[in-house]
Amino acid sequence: MSGTEGIDDFDIDRAISHAWAEFGTRLAEVLSMVDESGDLTIGTPTGNGEPDSFLRFSSPSRDRVRCEAGVAPARGQSEQVDALLADGWERSGAVAAPVVIVAAECVQDESEALAEQAVRALRDVFGVQHPVFLAPDQLAEVLQPDAADLGSASKSEDSFIGRVLEPTRQARRGTSVEIDPEDLTSTLPDGPGHLNQMVDDELTSMYGHPPFRDNEGDVAIRVGSTMLFLRTSSDGKEVTVFAAVVHDVSGRSRAAEVINDLNVESRWVKFQLVRDRVFASMSVLAQPFVPAHLHQAVRVVSDVADGIDEELAAKLDGRTTFAD
Repeated sequence: MSGTEGIDDFDIDRAISHAWAEFGTRLAEVLSMVDESGDLTIGTPTGNGEPDSFLRFSSPSRDRVRCEAGVAPARGQSEQVDALLADGWERSGAVAAPVVIVAAECVQDESEALAEQAVRALRDVFGVQHPVFLAPDQLAEVLQPDAADLGSASKSEDSFIGRVLEPTRQARRGTSVEIDPEDLTSTLPDGPGHLNQMVDDELTSMYGHPPFRDNEGDVAIRVGSTMLFLRTSSDGKEVTVFAAVVHDVSGRSRAAEVINDLNVESRWVKFQLVRDRVFASMSVLAQPFVPAHLHQAVRVVSDVADGIDEELAAKLDGRTTFAD
């Protein structure tokens, strides 16, 4: 795979920005067709059992669209309400204590502006880092498709590398993982489009909802506190599974040394320093495409990305993709 098709040119900030723009475009399309027959609720699940903030869209009358934003009683609730009011939302007469309700309404022809307002609420006020961090069933409803020697490392360094690579070693030893016989069936793709469809079908089966594919063709998957991306080569022969695990690395020489040690020990996952970011990646050959290989790659890179990012960031004086 050439550099332009790999991860050398990948910019996660650009990817996130494009993802929100694409999400807003698709949301506007949904709102332009919403009617009195049903509502759409987009939640921001925290996973801690506390009330979640949400956006609820409805059509109160013909050719009008309304959005109610429910602000959960988390830390900073009053600041979030103030930020929404400053962006054109108005206090609502609805009562859902302890959640505070504000609302925005427009004619259906102006759905695009309401969608942009909703995106700002989700991204800038509620702090949702990427659309994949929204409740998956509701997201799916919106997104339906139309060089150091390891022997010279200190004991503490060796221990660190061992902890970092433990997820891949566990996967290597994981003989108890059951493989569906159907996932062993190989298919020769007739081009990149066919391969993308097979990848999407497998991810839908794995996660229970269609994957989020941005306008550059990359698939984004939520993995704990970080994200995984999948990219198909232009010749349809390879799928790269990767994640940005550390950002803003301060010392490239030190980072290159640590990454080299990791690569010496790592059997499947490749660690790469691209400018000031560290990526973990794994390549899946797709001629032919075997679903089980994709499943294994996603699992291995997921375990590594979500399992090492904090410790590796501390080691390299950088930061993880998303703060806790």
